[in-house]
Amino acid sequence: MSVDWPNIVDGTWPAAGYEQLGPFRLRQGQGGGSRVSAASALGPVTEADIDAAEVAMRAMGQKRIFCLRPGDEALDAQLAARGYEVLDPVNIYMCPVDHLTDLPIPRVTVFTTWEPLAIMREIWAQGGVGPARVAVMERATGPKIGLLLRNNDQPAGAGFVAIQDGVAMVHALEILPDHRRQGLGNWAMRAAAFWARDNGAQTLSVICTKANDGANGLYHALGMEIVGEYHYRQFV
Repeated sequence: MSVDWPNIVDGTWPAAGYEQLGPFRLRQGQGGGSRVSAASALGPVTEADIDAAEVAMRAMGQKRIFCLRPGDEALDAQLAARGYEVLDPVNIYMCPVDHLTDLPIPRVTVFTTWEPLAIMREIWAQGGVGPARVAVMERATGPKIGLLLRNNDQPAGAGFVAIQDGVAMVHALEILPDHRRQGLGNWAMRAAAFWARDNGAQTLSVICTKANDGANGLYHALGMEIVGEYHYRQFV
C-alpha cells in the first residue's frame, strides 16, 4: 500500500499556514510543536535555499527546524555541516483497522467526543500538550474525534484521532502516570480503530518517537508495522 505520509500528517495535524519558498514547504506552527513548524524539502536544495528558509522561519518567530525523510540525505548532510542537531527521530506505524476491531472495548473504558472536554485538556496539559497543540486539533478539517480514557472510575488519559485520505492517525495519546502499564494504550488504539472503521477509514496509523520504548512496544504488540520514519534537524 502506497501512502502519502506527508499529506496524511499535514491533514490530520495541520499547521496554521503553509508557504512554498523555492524547494521548501514552510509551516507556520504558532507554538504547536516541531511537526507543524518544520520546513520540508520538495526537491533538491542549495545552500542559498537553506539561507532563505532560515530567514523566513525567523520572520515567523520560529526556530530554524527542518523535517528530514528518506530521500533527504543530501539535505541532512548540508544541515549537519551547518551545525544543526538531530531531534526526535520517529517511526510511523500502520495496520488495517480491522486488525484492531476483533475485541470489544470494555464498558466505560473509552469515550469518544468532540469538542474536547475540560478534563481532556487538563490531561493533555499534564503531558505537555497545551492549548497551542489543542489548536492544531481544532484546525483539522476532516473527520476527527477525541478519546477520553477511564480507569477505576477515574479519568486516566486522552487522545485525538483524525482521518485523511482513508487513513486515521492517532495523535496526542497521553495517559496519566498513575494509570500507565494497565492496558489503556491498547484500548485507546482499539477504540480509535472502531471509530476509524465507522467513519470510512481503512488504515490506522500513529507516529512515535524512537526513544519511547513503551509506546513502540505497544504498537509492535498490537501487530502494527513500521512503514516510515523521519527526524528533525534544529539549529540550537
